[in-house]
Amino acid sequence: MPFIQINILKGRSPEKKERLIREVSDLVSDVLEAPIQSVRVMINEVEPEHWGIAGDSVKKRNEVSK
Repeated sequence: MPFIQINILKGRSPEKKERLIREVSDLVSDVLEAPIQSVRVMINEVEPEHWGIAGDSVKKRNEVSK
């Protein structure tokens, strides 16, 4: 049973997350030749202040770039 975990920053619409789940599931099912019913996808949404890039949180980087 394929199990896919995706980490993204919070803020995407429910529609975008539904599309992501669908398209990832379809791709994994096709590539691994696994029944779509066996594919599991989990989206982990992370707060911008909990995700760091090059020593700064995404929240801080976004504030600086404004």
